[in-house]
Amino acid sequence: MSPFAKHVVCDQKQFWTTPGRWRFEDLHWLVPTAGVTAALVASDSWLAKQVPASRARSSQKISDYALYSLGGAGAGSLLLGHFRGNDRLSEAGLLSGEAAIDSMAAAYAMKLVTQRERPGQETGHGSFFAGGSSFPSEHAAVAWSVASAWAHEYPGWLSQTLAYGLASTVTLTRVTGRQHFPSDALVGSVLGWYLARQVYRAHHDRDLGGAAWGRLMPESETADKPPRSRENMGSPYVPPDSWVYPAFDRLIALGIIRDAYVGLRPWTRMQCARLVEEAEEPMDDDAGADAGADRTLTALADEFREEALRLDGASSGSAGVDSIYTRATSISGTPLRDGYHFGQTIINDYGRPYGEGFNAITGVTAHAEAGAFSLFVQGEYQRAPAVASDAAPVLSATAAVDSVSPVASDATPGTDRLRLLQSAAAVTFHGVQVSLGRQSLWLSPGAGGPLLFSDNAAPMAMLRIDAVTPYEIPLLSRLLGPVRSEFFLGRFSGQTWEFSPQLYGPELASQPFLHGSKFSFHPTANLEFGMGFTAQFGGPGNPFTWGNFLRTFYSHRVGIANNPAKRLSEFDFRYRVPRLRNWAEVYADSMVIDEYSPIGSTRPAINPGVYFPRLPRLTNLDLRLEGVTTDLNVPAHYGPGAFYWDDRYRSGYTNDGNLIGSWVGRRGRGEQGWLTYHFSPYSDVGFAYRHNSVDRGFLEGGSLRDFSVRAEIALGRTTSLAAFVQQERWHFPLLAAGAQSDLTAAVQLTFWPGRKPKRN
Repeated sequence: MSPFAKHVVCDQKQFWTTPGRWRFEDLHWLVPTAGVTAALVASDSWLAKQVPASRARSSQKISDYALYSLGGAGAGSLLLGHFRGNDRLSEAGLLSGEAAIDSMAAAYAMKLVTQRERPGQETGHGSFFAGGSSFPSEHAAVAWSVASAWAHEYPGWLSQTLAYGLASTVTLTRVTGRQHFPSDALVGSVLGWYLARQVYRAHHDRDLGGAAWGRLMPESETADKPPRSRENMGSPYVPPDSWVYPAFDRLIALGIIRDAYVGLRPWTRMQCARLVEEAEEPMDDDAGADAGADRTLTALADEFREEALRLDGASSGSAGVDSIYTRATSISGTPLRDGYHFGQTIINDYGRPYGEGFNAITGVTAHAEAGAFSLFVQGEYQRAPAVASDAAPVLSATAAVDSVSPVASDATPGTDRLRLLQSAAAVTFHGVQVSLGRQSLWLSPGAGGPLLFSDNAAPMAMLRIDAVTPYEIPLLSRLLGPVRSEFFLGRFSGQTWEFSPQLYGPELASQPFLHGSKFSFHPTANLEFGMGFTAQFGGPGNPFTWGNFLRTFYSHRVGIANNPAKRLSEFDFRYRVPRLRNWAEVYADSMVIDEYSPIGSTRPAINPGVYFPRLPRLTNLDLRLEGVTTDLNVPAHYGPGAFYWDDRYRSGYTNDGNLIGSWVGRRGRGEQGWLTYHFSPYSDVGFAYRHNSVDRGFLEGGSLRDFSVRAEIALGRTTSLAAFVQQERWHFPLLAAGAQSDLTAAVQLTFWPGRKPKRN
């Protein structure tokens, strides 16, 4: 048997006998990996249906050409190295070929066992053991095996970019070509990468050069080994409605934490641990006199104790349940449920259903992390009463303002369901975290509701690329300081359409996409500012193609047949007021439609605010005031309700019927205020006020006014009880002839399994 054949046999033996060498300690990465894979498999059918069919044939061709290019690079390296006597080039080709053969053999064997149907077979659900050949993707496995071996033999930035770029193209186009489900392509890619690693580590001649390839999972540090890189530690996100964000806001305004990027949330648990670790001592005795702030910092340190240990070199694998909660809500009177046209009684609540009568939710949040990988899930049971339809004149008026045909009824049945509210699987590499799943964002330094993206609507299925570690931009950062940035690509649900067959053709409506980017800068410890952008695109007459996607960044042609996207641009800042550094912070959020920036615009939406983290002689009391308007100089040709609306996207900037942006709506002016007294980091009582006045030119106008009291009491270290009462009075003439009122009362019990007993 030739040495090459012996190597292949040894490689296969090593691969298939690996499970027999696993130990109990390996569960810390096996369990999260299995969970991520299972979550992705469970979402495969839905994700596959989001892929446009129009580009399947071209995607298949691109996939084949990319794979042929990698195969040609491997074979060419072997031949050219042989004829030129270049041993390193020959080895690159040889190891690439060996890894490709190993990957094909392993992928083929797994296909025979799993027999998963392809996306186009039968019902498209991807059933296993049904005679198919979809799992895993052989193309992806071969592409990543060749690319990984070759890129480690020649580790320059250009060679790695080309190799991994081609491999990533194969992975992506196997999905967009409708040949494989996302989990098929991902598992195939990981399989190819892993086998290339095994081949390279076993047979690479170090004397020829090339890059070292370390262990798959981090080892424990010893005196001879450097600590793990913080930039490669995976970490799940903390949900936007977590108690930790108001706690951080207070410490930031007091100057105790100075490196936070408040306009880009949610943060990962590891980011939160870094902020606690990097918290500076107060700059003067005045700030240091705040004992409540010290207790808050201690509480945050307890919350992220495990992540702090990881930063110090502890094991990188953990999993656990974060919270178990149940909430009962009673609403008497008729609540407002349509923020897109009128208003909402309950805002910034993930678009959960509610109605007059008894409402309830019961849920659990959990996370897992292992090395660079992490997983977060939030599932819950939801119950809400049925809601009667609006009257015919209301349906006609809202249809007219949206330029759609009236519906006979908009009644909704009662809700009684289990729902995966949020879920995200992520991997972190060099300070950049890539996550996939149902997620919510909070892109503003304010507390009332960002204009660009909030948690007012149901979490959106999205791909998110987030620079969780601040970085420097050459020259620019010397002036503007370190920067954090993120990009996301998601898809709406619950959008409805009105379109002309003469313009679009008789195609069925499909859900549009949303992509966005944001950059936040920190010129000084007291100043942060950011710039954001989203583009709503896709749907009838504007299919998802890479050409259309790129056009959304620059094309501004007039007319819905030519304009590729509905764009919103945002600018925000926050600043600790000079001479009042530990007493006051001012901030503002602004947004504009179809302009490059709100700065200098004559028609921006504006949401300014001021935050007092403590008041004179009342250091445990904080006050926050905000105003917001989307009713400034709206051009007449845009129509009466153009904000958050578009000629093509008649359902507007909504996901499952709720506004993704601010609760103030399309032509509103409002104010909010919060006064909170903190007994401890886990116990407080707060009073809030909210008012919204809608322009009479939009659906006859109207107003709402809310007063609320909220209290949360810690019942020991692991249990808390929260209560909420809100009195609302509203008058929208189109909905009711006279003023209406409703009363909302809620009680929530939460168990925090992760909180440890108090230390002495």
